[in-house]
Amino acid sequence: VQLQASGGGLVQAGGSLRLSCAYSGRTFSISRAGWFRQAPGNEREFVAAMSWSGTNTYYADSVKGRFTVSKDNAKNTVYLQMNSLKPEDTAVYYCAARSLGYISGLSLFTERGYDYWGRGTQVTVSS
Repeated sequence: VQLQASGGGLVQAGGSLRLSCAYSGRTFSISRAGWFRQAPGNEREFVAAMSWSGTNTYYADSVKGRFTVSKDNAKNTVYLQMNSLKPEDTAVYYCAARSLGYISGLSLFTERGYDYWGRGTQVTVSS
């Protein structure tokens, strides 16, 4: 499975951005898609996730009500719509995937819950 994230950029506080993650390869083996972010000096943290079927979505408390994760099945692309952005949302954003054959029982809220990762895309929110 390969992942390619895009859509990052510079935006003013209160603005919006939409990140995209294009999944390719053995996409039939994916069970979950996720978004994480890492700010300078911080550990990578969970942002949002969804089941590959689209049935279930999950959000970090810090983004709930502002960010929305969605999927275009025809394009095998997962989106992260980010509204009402704050300076504290500034980070490198990474998309991830958990495959069906991966270790079971690992939390979807942690990095260990995913076995495929894309290269990050920078999001900078100015005040």
